[in-house]
Amino acid sequence: MGSRRRARGIALEVLYELDCTSHKADEVLARLVYDEEVDEESYDFAADLVHGVLEHRHEVDAVIARHAPAFPVDQMAVIDRNVLRIALFELLYSDDTPMKVAINEAVELAKRYGADSSPRLVNGVLGAVADGEDDTSRKA
Repeated sequence: MGSRRRARGIALEVLYELDCTSHKADEVLARLVYDEEVDEESYDFAADLVHGVLEHRHEVDAVIARHAPAFPVDQMAVIDRNVLRIALFELLYSDDTPMKVAINEAVELAKRYGADSSPRLVNGVLGAVADGEDDTSRKA
């Protein structure tokens, strides 16, 4: 597994835990990275994703709400919500990841960790953003 793919998985685990508890982001990240024996490059990328999602969560959640109105963000499955948050952070606020890569990686995370319907939801929301249906898209 590539280091960036692995880092996205770790970021998802951290964000999942943060969504379900009142733990501190850096403590959860440090514990997971230690448990997984992650290299420095993967740690740095995972930390960037986690902190970026937390910093831009309200804006990212607003994008999710616009493109998945049938699934209120606060009622969405925790995995789906956080896969979308990671991908949208990469699409909207990071220049490091090509759009197609961010979408593909998110769909793969949804397949691996989500329910049967998760990949379709993730692909639909991210596809709408990528098609320029969202004013906040910086990479479209």
